[in-house]
Amino acid sequence: MAVSMSPKQKVYQAVLNEIRSYIDENNLKPGDKLPSERDLAESLQAGRSSIREALRAMELLGLLETRSGQGTFLSIYKPYQTVELLASFILQGSKTKQDLSLAKLIIEKEIAKLAIHQLNHQDIHKLETIVKENLEEKHVQFFSLLFHKTDNLLLTRIWNIMEDFSLTMEQANYDIMFYEELIGLYKNHKYDAIETLFENAQKSNGP
Repeated sequence: MAVSMSPKQKVYQAVLNEIRSYIDENNLKPGDKLPSERDLAESLQAGRSSIREALRAMELLGLLETRSGQGTFLSIYKPYQTVELLASFILQGSKTKQDLSLAKLIIEKEIAKLAIHQLNHQDIHKLETIVKENLEEKHVQFFSLLFHKTDNLLLTRIWNIMEDFSLTMEQANYDIMFYEELIGLYKNHKYDAIETLFENAQKSNGP
């Protein structure tokens, strides 16, 4: 399998794509061993230096682990560790942090509006329980339920990444009254009022 790439793409980036395809095609799971650099180079028809660079990038991201004398293995991905590393480079300056906070709020607002048509009485009861019993984790659990009900995988993934970045900044979430008011809007099917609720939250949490 020859490695193909666009003119703007570095060789090791193309190799990364091929390694990912190799993992999928061979149904490799965390704990499984990857072929050696030499075998991957022959299989993917790429230089060993490019293979080595791609493997190092994957190891840095926590996707692989190298065991002395044993080889390279797929590891259990720990997203928070990766995000924590990237955040130290990406989230520099108050403006960037403000942009992240606003982008996350916008996504949470839209998912809250979408969810109003999907929630049943049992879901609303779950939201109430989350707010009452999960003081530290209520934000993640609350919105995770909303994202689950809307069944939008792309928005869910984007929000999860943003939430992980927010944790590295120790960013404050909404106060308890916000969640209680949102639940009240769900109970009374007040769709338009959700926009106002989030606008007020943005003002109170502003820079």
